[in-house]
Amino acid sequence: MRCQTSGMKAAILYWSKTGNTEKVALAIAEELAAAGVDVVFRRTEEAGDIDFFSYDLVCVGFPSYRWHPPRPVDDFLKEKHREYRGRGRVETGAPKVPGKHALVFCTYSGPHTGIREAIPAGLYVGQFFEHLGFSVLGEWYIVGEFHGSLEKSTRGRLGDIRGRPDEEDLDEVRRRVARLLERVWAMDIGGHHSGTRGEG
Repeated sequence: MRCQTSGMKAAILYWSKTGNTEKVALAIAEELAAAGVDVVFRRTEEAGDIDFFSYDLVCVGFPSYRWHPPRPVDDFLKEKHREYRGRGRVETGAPKVPGKHALVFCTYSGPHTGIREAIPAGLYVGQFFEHLGFSVLGEWYIVGEFHGSLEKSTRGRLGDIRGRPDEEDLDEVRRRVARLLERVWAMDIGGHHSGTRGEG
């Protein structure tokens, strides 16, 4: 079955201090655009006016800092949550909103306990979208160099991670995007994509 993405809208919102997360965000954006998806690409500090419900897919990316998202990302999501709660969008039971999907992607170095340092951050961010009724398609964890510390980039739990995410990592991200689009199409089959769906 061929994945139909014509008319699909995606927002990629990310925060990146050293460039690790930005590399992943760009790879996701490029793959989505190549598939014909209409992509909006913003840093979270420039995304305050973004309405999640105007998109079929919202992707949020950030690095893991002590198993939490960075403060600017947390503040951004909490502000959006307050906004949507005020508009009656946060309902008891979190009923699913048809055609609304989210993806969380998190870069991490994991010098002490590996991926376990990132998983809590990914799950936490996913909850902001589940509370809105979005289907969270996954939390992706991508290894990234610990910039500024040779020791943590070479002697940590994950070994030598200098230069990561590297092209091999990014190619895997692109493959995962292709599979994700197939999944979205399978979930929404029989329907149609609309940038304003769910706002009635």
